Amino acid sequence: MFESAEIGHSVDKETYEQAVATLREALLAAQFELREQARFPVILMINGIEGAGKGETVKLLNEWMDPRQIQVEGFLLPTDEELARPPQWRYWRRLPPKGKIGIFFGNWYSELLVARAQGRIKKDRLEQTMEEIVRVERMLSDEGALILKFWFHLSKKQLKRRLRELADDPRQSWQISVLDWAQAKVYDKIVETAELVLRRTSQDFAPWYVIAGADPRYRSLSVGRILLDSLQVALKNRRHHRVNPHCAPLVSSIDQRGLLDSLDLSLSLGKDEYREQLLAEQIRLNGLIRDKRFRRHALVLVFEGNDAAGKGGAIRRVTEALDPRQYRIVPIAAPTEEERAQPYLWRFWRHVPARRGITIFDRSWYGRVLVERVEGFCSEADWMRAYGEINDFEEHLQRHGVIVVKFWLAIDKDTQYQRFKERESMPFKRYKITDEDWRNREKWDLYVDAVEDMVDRTSTALAPWTLVEANDKRHARVKVLRTINEALEKALARD
Repeated sequence: MFESAEIGHSVDKETYEQAVATLREALLAAQFELREQARFPVILMINGIEGAGKGETVKLLNEWMDPRQIQVEGFLLPTDEELARPPQWRYWRRLPPKGKIGIFFGNWYSELLVARAQGRIKKDRLEQTMEEIVRVERMLSDEGALILKFWFHLSKKQLKRRLRELADDPRQSWQISVLDWAQAKVYDKIVETAELVLRRTSQDFAPWYVIAGADPRYRSLSVGRILLDSLQVALKNRRHHRVNPHCAPLVSSIDQRGLLDSLDLSLSLGKDEYREQLLAEQIRLNGLIRDKRFRRHALVLVFEGNDAAGKGGAIRRVTEALDPRQYRIVPIAAPTEEERAQPYLWRFWRHVPARRGITIFDRSWYGRVLVERVEGFCSEADWMRAYGEINDFEEHLQRHGVIVVKFWLAIDKDTQYQRFKERESMPFKRYKITDEDWRNREKWDLYVDAVEDMVDRTSTALAPWTLVEANDKRHARVKVLRTINEALEKALARD
């Protein structure tokens, strides 16, 4: 895989200077068009052998193009804030928006290669992580991102010569660190792992490019031309990526029976019984959150449900048992301009809590397979692939200690009508009812189909859905609290 990069590619100075003048002009024009169209971001992954010119090349790209539209991100050792969250969090929060170029040093590949070279990761875990990376990059590509991955290469002989040259030059010796010399000692192991990683993760939607790093002029022109060619093709191609057209459509059950029909919405609690059970569950929750084993976890609560199903009331009964400094409620509405400029899950990743933290989502990432599906705010391809992306997201959270508890609060159509009328008649509740709420009732059956598909495809052993009979608010609130407590006890028992 690296043979061609080791044969001594080079470009003479005159050829280089003539090519650069044309290349810079074309890159600036493409960058301007990228900003004007603002249809997709560009993500450059910079990896390779130390001393192969990664930093010098990125510096040149900033000189050749408008640096205001380039976002260079360096990921060194994770900070305490990053260590307190799942590993992907540090990358998601720094993705470039549509219309900009993001350059990632020390990205998820660097982390993987270093861990393998140091013996901190077994081969089976390496394989699993590579599969996860491919899925993440496919999702980013499906969201429109242009992903280019560069491996800057030197042979072992070229590396040692490069390190000696830098060490002997007083102006550049500061660039050499103990880690650079250490890498030379484990060169064979790094290259062996890199060959496997590049082979397994180079896909049509996120290809690897091996760059010969010995000659600075050759490597700079190589990267510049690859970037330019890729940008020009992407800017001309205005068609959105589509999933395979032969995948079977989702259909209702043949006998017209569904999960929501099976709920007993007549379940209820009397006032005295409710007060007693509510207090008991709140005390139980408070104790579990203060348990020292929870320090290794975080808690994410997802509240979905019919309009007027009582999500807000259920959330308030949960937060009554918590320290306000420990939780955050995130209401999800229509995405902002900033959020529309990023991949769909970005707006949720940035709210993932640190260890010992709690985030409560009032509506959530399930909007893509509910509201956006029913209202036609996204394509069928978008919401069909969202099921798998959501499962991957929740699995990643669970694997790193985040307990995910999801609720669908269900009421019948008559109960919803009564609550709507009640809201209209009470001045302090009138803000809760809008024309949009009344209009959504006309699509009741479409939402039922969407909810049942959602539960079928995203209720997993790691993050199951809990369907809550919510015609009686007292019953719903107690069931929500009891479910959270049972999920916490199960997770803490595993510790």
